[in-house]
Amino acid sequence: MDSKSTICLWYDGTALDAAEFYAKTFPDSEVVAVHRAPGDYPSGKQGDILTVEFTVMGIPCLGLNGGPAFKHNEAFSFQVATDDQAETDRLWNAIVGNEGQESACGWCKDKWGVSWQITPRALTAAITDPDRAAAKRAFEAMMEMGKIDIARIEAARQG
Repeated sequence: MDSKSTICLWYDGTALDAAEFYAKTFPDSEVVAVHRAPGDYPSGKQGDILTVEFTVMGIPCLGLNGGPAFKHNEAFSFQVATDDQAETDRLWNAIVGNEGQESACGWCKDKWGVSWQITPRALTAAITDPDRAAAKRAFEAMMEMGKIDIARIEAARQG
């Protein structure tokens, strides 16, 4: 990888599966390289896939097959700004429909436990509206949603 900074994500032997899913799901994403262990290690053997270099929406990542010791949690998430409801639906449904989990306020979790915020630009604009009453209405509408419904956000924003 050429980047000086890379996000390292820990997997239990499934780094390549995750990287391939991200590459087919998100724009500007790809599997860059697969590296096999030069020797045995606590959660694997020589020749097993140890790391996978990949990008997610242009962000350089390294998937480390470190074993079952650590799990992903919501303290880290990828936030994806979507342009419309179709893109929001496509990404949300891809993640949740691939053994993922729905959560609240545009959050979902993929089958590997990585959290994603599928955030329409319209939502960000609505909750940062200089009209604080409009922002509050949009925020309250968002708080009742799983996947974000842009039409409902806009209706709440308008009052």
